[in-house]
Amino acid sequence: MTRLFIDSDIILDLLLKRNDYQSTATLMSKIDNHRYEGYTTPLVVANIHYIMTKFGGKKRSIKNIKKLRKILSILTIDEETVDEALLTDAEDFEDAMQFITAKKNHIDFIITRNKKDYKQCGLPVLNSKEFLQIEK
Repeated sequence: MTRLFIDSDIILDLLLKRNDYQSTATLMSKIDNHRYEGYTTPLVVANIHYIMTKFGGKKRSIKNIKKLRKILSILTIDEETVDEALLTDAEDFEDAMQFITAKKNHIDFIITRNKKDYKQCGLPVLNSKEFLQIEK
């Protein structure tokens, strides 16, 4: 089964109904229906909680994260990943930890709207709409 790493901007597009909401909602529905396996990291969950708390309060944020946890699995970021990320030339340390985690866990695609953040990752990087177009 195709394994997808879902970045925070994609989840925020879904929860805040912004940008390419329809494609993101379709993709997340397919993950929920077990057409694909969806993964993320604790960093993404923390970022989502921080931003959602600002937009809708803590209770709403926790409610949304609980829903996400039913469809997305959480990948572990360990000390080896942190050390490896420190050795990359990536501009964003957080993104480096995420793409290293994705590679270690045999993720097939990174799904993000900020594709430039994952230039060095060595994995296919697409937004929701692009992924749905190639997976037809």
